[in-house]
Amino acid sequence: MQEEKEALWKRLNLWQYNIEYKISRESYFQLCETIGDEPNPDKIPPELEDFPLEVQQAIVVFGKLGDRIAPDIGYLGKDYSAIDAHIDALKIDNRELFLETLVRLDHIVIEKSAEEMKRERDKQKKKNNGGK
Repeated sequence: MQEEKEALWKRLNLWQYNIEYKISRESYFQLCETIGDEPNPDKIPPELEDFPLEVQQAIVVFGKLGDRIAPDIGYLGKDYSAIDAHIDALKIDNRELFLETLVRLDHIVIEKSAEEMKRERDKQKKKNNGGK
């Protein structure tokens, strides 16, 4: 069971990466064909429908939740105050998987925001120090 979950989270991370860099399953197969490589099953971009229903629902709800952002900090995470309404409306059976997916998606975005904020601060610091 644990191995299945880890494989699921690995696919979710791959899905998030491919969404961010606009890599579709079709473009991956075209690239493999162009360079003469066999497609690697571990690298084939997953599609939304490849995930369990609760994960699909969490992905959709994640996009609907409001963002909590602080000016000097960046993205703090999603506003989960309406999460029970979403769970009730969608009649989520596996709440644990649904909520864990939301938390994992949020973690990915929080880390990305922190990295972007750090790059921006470093860039400003470099600019303020005259490029030294």
